[in-house]
Amino acid sequence: MSDSADTTDASEAADPAAAPDAYEALLDRARRWNAVSSASGVLSWDQQVMMPEGGTPARSKQLSVLSSLQHDLLTAPETGELLAELADADLTAEQSAAVREIRRQYERADAVPRDLVERISEASTEALGAWEQAKAADDFEAFAPHLERNVELKREYAAHIDPDRDPYAVLFEEYEPCLPLERAEAVLEELRETLVPLLDAIRASDTDLAGDTFEGSFATETQEELAREALDRLGYDFDRGRLDVSSHPFTSGNQFDCRITTRFDESDPLSALGSTIHEFGHALYTLGLPDEQYGTPLGEPRDLSVHESQSRLWENHVGRSRAFWDHFLPTFQDRFPSTADASVGDAYEAVNQVHPDNLIRVEADELTYHLHILVRFEIERDLIRGDLDVADVPETWNDLYERYLGVRPETDAEGCLQDIHWSHGNFGYFPTYSLGSAMAAQLYAAAEADVAAMDGPSLDERIAAGEFDALHDWLAENVHRHGSRYETNELVKRATGEDFSAAAFTDYVESKYGELYDVSV
Repeated sequence: MSDSADTTDASEAADPAAAPDAYEALLDRARRWNAVSSASGVLSWDQQVMMPEGGTPARSKQLSVLSSLQHDLLTAPETGELLAELADADLTAEQSAAVREIRRQYERADAVPRDLVERISEASTEALGAWEQAKAADDFEAFAPHLERNVELKREYAAHIDPDRDPYAVLFEEYEPCLPLERAEAVLEELRETLVPLLDAIRASDTDLAGDTFEGSFATETQEELAREALDRLGYDFDRGRLDVSSHPFTSGNQFDCRITTRFDESDPLSALGSTIHEFGHALYTLGLPDEQYGTPLGEPRDLSVHESQSRLWENHVGRSRAFWDHFLPTFQDRFPSTADASVGDAYEAVNQVHPDNLIRVEADELTYHLHILVRFEIERDLIRGDLDVADVPETWNDLYERYLGVRPETDAEGCLQDIHWSHGNFGYFPTYSLGSAMAAQLYAAAEADVAAMDGPSLDERIAAGEFDALHDWLAENVHRHGSRYETNELVKRATGEDFSAAAFTDYVESKYGELYDVSV
């Protein structure tokens, strides 16, 4: 653990007085609306995994009612009265943090009319079914009215919260409330300035990485067995979770029930394994939240940037590491004997090949992934700001892919219809993926340094031996156990000793890919 993470607030060093009655009453209310939200999450998971195709009309009504019920509980006069009573109360640091988070939720929700909440929920549920059908049929026009409706509703939502601010900045705060949009844009710009010349150098390189050994046909059933084996090795708690298949991989749940989904491609077993490890990172964070704080801000994840840092840390810094493949390649080869001739070096190169011509974000390599994010970020920002019409999304998408990645999608199914996020109305979500990647590099570097300071093997040596406890423990101590107690930058600074920045990520990719492709920038 970093020195900065070992500090204790003075208000907690002493034995604090019993919490004010108003504080306990406020937490009780928070537990109630979070229980409703959790129930909505289960229904949403079911819709994407188990629900029969014809169930959408009923499900949209069910989720709409639950969303309005949660909104009513959150915005009830009693909530505002309790917050007012606690404004000047003598609280511990943890109590103050919980009140801060509830106040933020309350003030945003209280600004939004209940009927708008219902309309957003119903529209997004209907849009999800329409998106799935449109993607399967490669028919953007079938999805366009639903996207238009989601954009209109979210503009209205942002205007209720703050009519005088950039609506996209307001929506971005739904997913990252602690970092301003300007800071996110600065990080994205720093990534672009690093990645574009690095990718240019890689394109010009004569280096060919291994990968042929992992080409062929790989049965879905065997890939699922392999995914389950990987989750077992990494430490996923199947007593509190499960693995299923969905059209778009995701993780859903709480510290008692956190479920993973993935998808399989019989021609690409490395993609499914990578997405499974990615979702494991999300689940490990959620399952690592304190049980006793369930339903309160102290038992909730910080935000999506931090959440994405956990998934990207496991996917990239573990799953794409030489150490991991030193451990896991024999298991992979047991499942797929056709790869018996592959060496650890071959596997390491195969999972780290750079493919600028890839069109699919969730299958993107570690470098070009962020250009996929930039395309989505620029489009959704312009949609919400009113600078782009929904009808122009496919052409704009294709133009940006050609500009940033040098490739143009031939279909909307592999272009602007590939992601689920806009069907949910999740505008402002995409930047958190790149923010999370930058954060993951900073956290992992700190974990490496702290483990190196202990007696015993390095973190790489532990991973190569299939021992993940040291990394689990470091993340639990420095990230998971805190819930939403600390705001984003403070959480990162306590864990690493430094303010959040992209520096660790840019150093990491320049070193790793410079060595792989024998290039320098």
